[in-house]
Amino acid sequence: MLKIETLFANASDFYTKLDRLLAWEGVSDTSVNEVVRGVLKAVREQGDQALLHYTEKFDRLTLKDAAELEIPASEMHAALARIPAKQREALEFSAQRVRQYHERQVSESWSYTEADGTLLGQQVTPLDKVGLYVPGGKAAYPSSVVMNAVPAKVAGVEQLIMVVPTPDGEVNDMVLAAAAICDVDRVFTLGGAQAVAALAYGTETVPPVDKIVGPGNIFVATAKREVFGTVGIDMIAGPSEILVYCDGQTDPDWIAMDLFSQAEHDEDAQSILVTPDAEFAKQVEQSLNKLIDQMPREAIIRKALETRGAIIVVENETQGCDVINHVAPEHLELSVADPQAMLPSIRHAGAIFMGRYTAEALGDYCAGPNHVLPTSRTARFSSPLGVYDFQKRSSLIMCSPEGSRMLGEYAAELADGEGLQAHAQSARYRLK
Repeated sequence: MLKIETLFANASDFYTKLDRLLAWEGVSDTSVNEVVRGVLKAVREQGDQALLHYTEKFDRLTLKDAAELEIPASEMHAALARIPAKQREALEFSAQRVRQYHERQVSESWSYTEADGTLLGQQVTPLDKVGLYVPGGKAAYPSSVVMNAVPAKVAGVEQLIMVVPTPDGEVNDMVLAAAAICDVDRVFTLGGAQAVAALAYGTETVPPVDKIVGPGNIFVATAKREVFGTVGIDMIAGPSEILVYCDGQTDPDWIAMDLFSQAEHDEDAQSILVTPDAEFAKQVEQSLNKLIDQMPREAIIRKALETRGAIIVVENETQGCDVINHVAPEHLELSVADPQAMLPSIRHAGAIFMGRYTAEALGDYCAGPNHVLPTSRTARFSSPLGVYDFQKRSSLIMCSPEGSRMLGEYAAELADGEGLQAHAQSARYRLK
């Protein structure tokens, strides 16, 4: 019998219990920090030599020299030719839809000229080089290649460098095929903190990049946090999350499977159902127990649901929205008759899946929007990965003589007030 916690939003201690359930402390204990800092230091100081050492130590892969760290483009295209036709079609379909969606996100440069001839504006340019970390080992994630590489290419990133661990030399054809479809420029057989270090600092073989994106384990997440500032990063991702709000009119088996879909990621994943219908809550719990034995990843799902899952009964839709906004879930399903009517009340969510027929899993692969989303309540202040993460903005200022005089008077006055005399004089020199 699956033991999933049921909470009632009207209870006096509800938010205390909910916050305890939401808490996640999975990143960076002292021992992880020490290991990661040691790896970063070694790669920064020893370059390729350190990469070869850690690749042998952690991935059980012994290479003769650093040149073997790079997977040639010919192997990517060979993998594309090898995979089954249906898989290739699905990858190409996914990449096409993700590209079409992200093309709408491209920011353009702009400027305007004031009456006195002063020009102000913003120049938008793509990043030069981006590193993409793709997990390997326990599972392969070609979808991560698509979701990270496509918006980078749409943004105009000149060089996209992918790193992927290949434990025991096992290379996943779908991952390489996805790299070929998405026009990844170079691929290296690297994983863990050493891969992050190589991308951040560069070695004799691996070029340094300007930003690192892509998910990874606790060592990868910790390494990304450590190198932030030397390079940009996308985010520190926590475990996958789903919150389903249902009015009680959707097939409970559908809802149960949607909850399973995120719980199967790992034992720390979080699946929450919120409903105003207490009887429906019981029906979903029955479906969870009925269907869980059919899941190949049953042990993982069970652990996730029993340790971090919950069924929350609310009084009405308004209270349900309050709970949603407090949780700020990575994935939010609005399984109701009129989901668009709820949208004005939803302030915090990474991605919103609307209607009874919109399974979250569609967004993971081929709906079009990005599946790299803020977790651990960070949807309160951050957004899905997109083209804007691969573009940067420069302010444009060009003063006319008249504009320089007008702005100079005000700037000098403000600079005097701050006690910065050189600033004031710099502005006043042009007033003469």
